[in-house]
Amino acid sequence: MKIITVPNPILSKIAKNIDTIDSSILKIVEEMGRVLVAQDDPPGTGISAPQVGLSIRLFLIKPKTSSPISVIINPKILELKNNPEKVTTRKRRIPLEGCLSVPRIWGEVKRYDKVLMEYQNETGKKQKKWFSGFESIIVQHEYDHLDGILFTQRVLEQGRQLYEEQGDELVKISF
Repeated sequence: MKIITVPNPILSKIAKNIDTIDSSILKIVEEMGRVLVAQDDPPGTGISAPQVGLSIRLFLIKPKTSSPISVIINPKILELKNNPEKVTTRKRRIPLEGCLSVPRIWGEVKRYDKVLMEYQNETGKKQKKWFSGFESIIVQHEYDHLDGILFTQRVLEQGRQLYEEQGDELVKISF
């Protein structure tokens, strides 16, 4: 299994729901997990099925190196929330987001602080969970992949800045 990069058209397709979580899906989860943990420059924190060439609604997250991998199948966002204290603070720095499928490009993406998501885990059990902080950013990024949206589109929609890695520096991309 390999990471698919832009401009591969699968990255702009809407992924299909998974009808049955069977041994073939579990094999995909296992292989995606291997690909995710193998990423170290920069370390991967999430990976979606479209990023490995599969147009199905599945992604994995691993917010920290020490975190276990969480499997998210057929997710639905039920609610999005911002922390009012953070919203009113104008000096809040927006973290740079990157993507394994868009190598060496980083961007400022404003994401919601909290996301309530319903999904199935790898056993097929329905889950409902609030994700917040860094996990919230990761699930929104990976969810976008399932809808054929790359973080670079979000940057442009929001009128924010993209950067390109050039050696040890990040250089602004001009449009």
